[in-house]
This record gives sequence, C-alpha cells and structure tokens, in this order.
Amino acid sequence: MAFEFSTIGQHLGTGSGIEELMDDLGHALAKGGPNIKMLGGGQPARIPEINAVWRERLEQLMAEEGGLERSLTRYDSPRGNPHFLEAIAKLFRESFGWNIGPENVAVTAGGQTAFFFLFNLLAGAMPDGRRKKILLPVVPEYIGYANQSATEELFRAVPPVITETGPHEFKYGVDFDHLEVGDDVAAICFSRPTNPTGNVLTDAEVARLSGIAKDHGIPLIIDNAYGAPFPNIFFADAKPFWDEHVILTFSLSKIGLPATRTGIVIGPPEIISALGSMSAIVGLANTNIGQQIVLPLVESGKILELSNDIVRPFYQEKSRLAVKAAEEIFGDAFPWRVHRSEGALFLWFWFPGLPITSKELYERLKRREVLVVPGHYFFFGHDDPTWRHRDECIRVSFAMDEAVVRDGLKIIAEEIRACLSGS
Repeated sequence: MAFEFSTIGQHLGTGSGIEELMDDLGHALAKGGPNIKMLGGGQPARIPEINAVWRERLEQLMAEEGGLERSLTRYDSPRGNPHFLEAIAKLFRESFGWNIGPENVAVTAGGQTAFFFLFNLLAGAMPDGRRKKILLPVVPEYIGYANQSATEELFRAVPPVITETGPHEFKYGVDFDHLEVGDDVAAICFSRPTNPTGNVLTDAEVARLSGIAKDHGIPLIIDNAYGAPFPNIFFADAKPFWDEHVILTFSLSKIGLPATRTGIVIGPPEIISALGSMSAIVGLANTNIGQQIVLPLVESGKILELSNDIVRPFYQEKSRLAVKAAEEIFGDAFPWRVHRSEGALFLWFWFPGLPITSKELYERLKRREVLVVPGHYFFFGHDDPTWRHRDECIRVSFAMDEAVVRDGLKIIAEEIRACLSGS
C-alpha cells in the first residue's frame, strides 16, 4: 500500500544525508569485526573519573528520599525543572557576571532538538509571505543542522578565509568582506568550537558578528556543545560570550551523558518561552534524569571543576597525540594539512589535489574497516560543486584509543598514496 506524505512528511521522513551516513556507519559497526576502527562518529570517550561521578550521583539519588521519584516518575515543566533552571542561571551569573535569571533558561531533549526548535521558530516561511534563512558565517559547519528545517532549505553559508598556520596546519576564519546580511536573514549561527573542524572563532570575530546581528535586529546563535564552560573541550584562548540578543546552547552529551538527551538554552525570555511551548507540543516535557544527576554539580560549581580539570586535559592530550601521529605517519609523502585543533573531538584533514572525492575515499577506507566522515556533508548552504576544497577533506575522531587512531591514520595514508599512484 502506498501512503501519501505531507510536505513536512516528505521533507523529514524520506531520508537525509545525516541519516544515510549514520545508517551506513551503524551497519558497518554491526557487521564489522574486532578490527573495525571507528573514527567517524561523535561518541564521547568514556572517561573513568567522569563515569565514577555519574555512578556516585546515581547511588545518591537511589539513597535520597524521593530521589528516584524526582528522576524517573514525574513530569517536569516543559521548560525544565525549576530548580535546575535557577541553578544554571546562578552558575552563569556568578561565573561570568551575566545578567540572567531562570526566565533566560530552557531545557530541551538534547541539543539537536534545541536547534530544530530554534531554526524553525526563527526562519522559513513568515506570516507576511517572506522566507527567511539562517546565515552560517563560515563553513564547514555541523552536519546535524543541515536537515533541521520542517519544510524547506533554511541555510545560507559563507566560504571561509583559509590561512596556512604551519607546515601542515591551517585555520578557517570568517570572510567578513563577503558576509552579507539582508532582510531575509533570520539569525546568524555557528558552533564554537566547530564540529567538524575544531575551529574556534576568535573573540574578535564573535564580537564583530554580535555587532552585525544586533545592528540588524536578529539573534546570534552560538552552539557550545563542546564549548565553555562545560564540557570545556576548548583549547583556544577565548572566552564565553553572551548579550541580550544572543542565544547560547549547551549539552550534557560531551561531558559524558549523551543518553540523557539534555540540552540547555540560554537566551532572551521571548525565545525561551517559545521553546517551552514547543517542548510541550512535541513531547509534553523533557527527560528529568540528566537534570537530576548534574543539579548538585551545577549548584556547587563542581561541573566547571570537572570540565576544567578532567574533561579538557583528557581531550587536549588525545588531540596532541593524534596530531603527532599524523605528522609521523603522513610525513611529506603527499600534500596534507590538518586544521589547527582548538577543541571538540575531531581532526579535520585536507588533502589538496586529492584525485578522488572525499566520499570515494570514505568508501575505500570503509572497505578496510576504517570509518571516517567525508567532508562534503559539512558544506551545506553553499552549493558550489566547482569548489574542490569541499571534496578534499575528511573528519577523523580522536576520541578512540590512541592505538586505534594510529592504525586508522596508517590506513588513511596508504589509501591516499594509492589514490595518487592511480591504484
């Protein structure tokens, strides 16, 4: 029997690049043997010291009178647990001096849901017939944004300025000379640090983008899934930023609680109220367990201590070892560059002059049980097939064991050499 889908159903229910990729990776993992090298996902590492904290908190909840009930057996407000909202606002007030209260904070069912709500709240078809876009000031950008629209393409993107910062290193920057903000732009959005590249927009770039957004009366959305102050997988010398027209998103996923699906949004009260309404319609309320696990850690500020003293050094060392391994393994055998690693869980490799596309390289690597992510998925919003750079890059996770990362890099090097030799 053939069913007819609505416009929204056709847009959301008939496949996407991210679904195809994740399904492909999932099947490869399910069928793969012990030699599979999973360098393509965004799964955070299991840090023993952090896992011990979660275990202790779960034991405390079980021992507390009413702890289990608060966590699992009742609905919270659609906007989040009131105690949790106040704790988040207080944490940012006291840590950064931001003038915010619980009315500036909402919880969503993960950061991905937060962006689905925000993008569709602000952009798309408007009541007066106009159609608005989300402006990405620099691509590549997070693949999970690409299909977030309920009905239509929402993004316009600006290619980056590329600066060579070392013999095999480069960095992306915002090309302000080509950044155009017309009446059809609903918001400016970027992740910091950026998934997939580990790029951190400088404080000066952020301040300038904030000024542009304020001048045009639109929000500036900053995705802090990997950023400061938690989980603080943030290696650059840069500061958290907020203003009255700024919307910030955070998550408990990369600090080590991805299965709790807990996203946190800080923004203007009008936006926050709308997110609560959308959460009520879509899911009644959000999950409680993540909020209950971290509530005392937020209240005491320990969540910042864990991020600064355990999570950040853990990933910074993994990044250092992965870059060192790439330098040793790739050497000068072929042209390659890696984006300066300033945060997140990934290295972003660029192979100038690669004779095949990154998708073809991905397929070759998959046959050898090395899973990466081809770069072209991250350049949505800028449809220029003649820009070869988008097909010369891959994303590689360094969250796995060092030996797995090294073995994967060795096979990547072998495949690059084989491509260049025509085999």
